[in-house]
Amino acid sequence: MSTTESERLRGLLEPLVAAKDLDLEEIEVSRAGRRRVLRIVVDSEDGVDLDECAEVSRAISEKLDESDAMGEDEYQLEVTSPGAERPLTERRHYVRATGRLAKFQLHEGDEFVARILTVDDEGLDLEVPGVKGRKPTARRVEFARIAKARVELEFTRKDKKEEEA
Repeated sequence: MSTTESERLRGLLEPLVAAKDLDLEEIEVSRAGRRRVLRIVVDSEDGVDLDECAEVSRAISEKLDESDAMGEDEYQLEVTSPGAERPLTERRHYVRATGRLAKFQLHEGDEFVARILTVDDEGLDLEVPGVKGRKPTARRVEFARIAKARVELEFTRKDKKEEEA
């Protein structure tokens, strides 16, 4: 998708998504045979459920039908949430992942898994799990040092309510 098309779609759809108290995370246009697929990824502080995706999908569909943003070609609209293992690229992603384990790759090549404890404007306070009976260690990482980060799935993760108790 060209930058101009992406910017035009973002400009058209972002206010509509924001009006539903959601963040427009990603816009992707691809081909599936003769038809184009417009994939919209939305999220919020509390996550996004199926009903919210359906509601946003209807609103986006109406908006796109009123405009010529997708041109005359047929397209399929998909509205989805980012998924459990999505990359962390924005400060708000890290805030939403507070309390979760994430895999980090730093620009200098260091790679590790740690739990996100707190997030501020400059970076993260992390807890690196102890290995072989050792205690966890604290670590501070600035956003500028992070090359890649992704939430790790935890099947035995403590519920936030348990942690707060």
